[in-house]
Amino acid sequence: MKFSHAIIEKNVILMAVLTLITVSIGGLVQIVPLFTVETTIERVDGVRPYSPLELAGRNIYIREGCYTCHSQQIRTFKDEVERYGHYSLAAESMYDHPFQWGSKRTGPDLARVGGKYSNDWHVAHLNDPRALVPESIMPAYPFLNRPLTFDDMDRHLQANRTVGVPYTDEMVANAVKDLRIQAGALPDEDTDAFLARYPKAHLGDFDGKPNEVTEMDALVAYLQMLGTLVDFTQINPDDLKQ
Repeated sequence: MKFSHAIIEKNVILMAVLTLITVSIGGLVQIVPLFTVETTIERVDGVRPYSPLELAGRNIYIREGCYTCHSQQIRTFKDEVERYGHYSLAAESMYDHPFQWGSKRTGPDLARVGGKYSNDWHVAHLNDPRALVPESIMPAYPFLNRPLTFDDMDRHLQANRTVGVPYTDEMVANAVKDLRIQAGALPDEDTDAFLARYPKAHLGDFDGKPNEVTEMDALVAYLQMLGTLVDFTQINPDDLKQ
């Protein structure tokens, strides 16, 4: 045995190959079972795919690196629940690619920020954070008032569908129209079909500019839906234990 070990320890290539095999076996043992367990992520009523405008806002959120200062994960500690609200559920991030849990809080957690402030507050805060929070070190984002590019929004939905987000053909076909409806750019359109596709979506002109859809509209729409989809009064913690 000692002789065999000496051979392995003196042969870098052989040790690398055996190490790779060992690590691969260990990884497969942990990962493969997760693909066969339906309850890996608990199913919670209310969770749905992002609307096209919310998805565009999420893209901007990621592009601007908002996740580096704001987490979207409320832990089960009492102080966090009292400050931010119900602890985060895995199901709330099931359609996130990538998820936005974050690992640092320079600013507050945003998992439950939806509906906490008005649209006007968010717009003013993004334009000039220190006008509302003097001690804030958050950079200003006035450039978000530029027009949003969304002619290819159907392809954004299709890309998400390839990784498992259940966007239907109807959602993809109406992507551009639905984005304009939610942003208030089509005031004469019937919103019932849109709300049937995206329940609890916030409707209206988010940035105070009804004649155009801006990046500000999209980002505020995304922020306003965070934490609003699940009715936590109907959640029984015992039902979530696996």
